[in-house]
Amino acid sequence: MTFFERLIEIIQYMFLGFVQGFTEPIPVSSSGHLVMLQDIFGIKVEDLSFEIFLHFASLIAIIIIYWDDIVRLATNGYKYLFKKEQSAKEDFNFILYLIVATIPAGVLGLLFEDQIGEIFSTTKMVGISLIITGIALWIIRNLRGRKTDGELTFKDAIIVGLAQGVALIPGISRSGATLVAAMLLGMKQKTALRFSFLLFIPVSLGTTILSLDSFLSEQFLSQWLVYLIAFITAGVATFFALRWFMNIMARGNLIYFSIYCFIIGTLAFLIL
Repeated sequence: MTFFERLIEIIQYMFLGFVQGFTEPIPVSSSGHLVMLQDIFGIKVEDLSFEIFLHFASLIAIIIIYWDDIVRLATNGYKYLFKKEQSAKEDFNFILYLIVATIPAGVLGLLFEDQIGEIFSTTKMVGISLIITGIALWIIRNLRGRKTDGELTFKDAIIVGLAQGVALIPGISRSGATLVAAMLLGMKQKTALRFSFLLFIPVSLGTTILSLDSFLSEQFLSQWLVYLIAFITAGVATFFALRWFMNIMARGNLIYFSIYCFIIGTLAFLIL
């Protein structure tokens, strides 16, 4: 490979990392965008560990942003479980709801992820899924819930968890699916955001741990430089995109993401 070809490859993977990282926390489907970009650029990354590696970069960024919440939940969870401090019960229950919501996506992923990938990972199917995401976002565009962290139930956790399971389909946004479910259940925007992104942590961490052996594969190690560049780019992009999206949510401008999904989904279905 010549120096110019190597440079082009680095730029392509950097762009893939940026797009995956930027679209991970916003409701437009990062996996769907990766499928479309690989089709546009003629890059076929058959190694599933690459996408998981980028998700891990996004995971680190999300942990940094929600670090204070994570520490508070862990501390109060410990206080309630071992010291029976009633003031910590709300945070302990929140942890339980996160655990319950994690189960559906975990089970569906273990049982059907390969089949889902084979059936839905075409550009046209991604286009259809993006249009569906756009419709869902349009439905909740004006919702303003009242349910806070302390008012959540196991029913809420199960429904949001099932929504996250549906997002295994490329083109169905994980953040979009969980936010739509949460807001339809009447959660306040801040609570819906917190629950959605804290829910991403155990699922992504579990997937990363299960894929550790693939990170040592010959194919992965042979591409370590471009993968590392994409990893760093994805992490930085996720951090700033999530900060930006939190402000968008506070202003109630989800309609713009709905329109974007309609446009990109239609283009993917008709043109790509």
